[in-house]
Amino acid sequence: MTARVATFLDLPVGSPGGSVELFRDLYSGTEPLIPARAFMLDPGHNGLAALPGMDLLAVEGKCLDGPGFTRYVTALHHALADVLNPEDVDVVHLQHLAFGATPALLRTLPDHPAIALVHGTDLLFAEAHADQLRVLHDTVHRANVIVVPTSAMADRLRTLAPDVDRPVKIPWGIPDHLLAEPPLWWPSPKNKLRLLYAGRLTSEKGSDRLAQALGAANGFTVSIAAPPHEFRDLQPALRHAGLDVNYLGWLPRRELWKAFAEHDALLMPSTTLEAMGLVALEAQACGLPVLYQPVPGLDEALGVSALPTDFTDPDRVARNLRHLVTPSVADELRESARANAARFPLSVTVSALTALGDSLA
Repeated sequence: MTARVATFLDLPVGSPGGSVELFRDLYSGTEPLIPARAFMLDPGHNGLAALPGMDLLAVEGKCLDGPGFTRYVTALHHALADVLNPEDVDVVHLQHLAFGATPALLRTLPDHPAIALVHGTDLLFAEAHADQLRVLHDTVHRANVIVVPTSAMADRLRTLAPDVDRPVKIPWGIPDHLLAEPPLWWPSPKNKLRLLYAGRLTSEKGSDRLAQALGAANGFTVSIAAPPHEFRDLQPALRHAGLDVNYLGWLPRRELWKAFAEHDALLMPSTTLEAMGLVALEAQACGLPVLYQPVPGLDEALGVSALPTDFTDPDRVARNLRHLVTPSVADELRESARANAARFPLSVTVSALTALGDSLA
């Protein structure tokens, strides 16, 4: 018997980010990989279009600290209690150790076994916000199993909750159909190195390093795929560095894969912990070499299949970019990239999570 799952990611359905894409991969669709009552937010009662197989809750007031956070969790609990029948659920998937959905689900289904899936933002916010740290501690003690995608995540978790039992390591995966049929890579028609940054332009993603890092290099074009408001905030720094950037917008998933195949390298200048770096693995599946800051999580997932690069050193960035101009080096990195991405099919993640849920149900 496959355990019946309830899960909740308390972000608006159209939010950017790797955790949202993974959530959609696992639980949405007319035939989801993990059948579940899956919830996201429509906080402004905007009538957002729900994904197939997913419910939206019109709850406002999302915050991280203080009395407002308590009220927010209570509102989420009431919204869930109105639509969830405990008898229809066997196991709960908690998408974060922190944030509001986790305590709300645990309050709504207090007697159900729970699997907590740890994402990098959980730990970063728990380090910065007292109420989030409290939720993390409560969740660690309440969850039956804690799942981490990398050993680095387990190590970082133990700094926040030293008494945590040994977490179960289940790497996140990328869609099997991307691995089976990636878009065809196209060489540059102008013989210029085509660089791409794809993702959120937040400080922990290294956005403030991006302009400085490219300052000593030449002979390239650079494109950015990111949320519009974050790109607007970065534009003054890009102009100051004299960079002419091709802004691609915040691309739908399949359009992003196509963009990977139309570039020569992905830049990942992250400044802190990455849960795993799914965007880098998807780029690798498309044969795209990756230059990455070797922060915990990324170095574990990418290793020697990509180019570790100190993005605080523009000269080092320039040297690594010059390596990529050599056809033999670029070909070897594309081959290593594809081989590394093939280690992480989403079907393996699904099988492991399903078996874990069935063992608890």
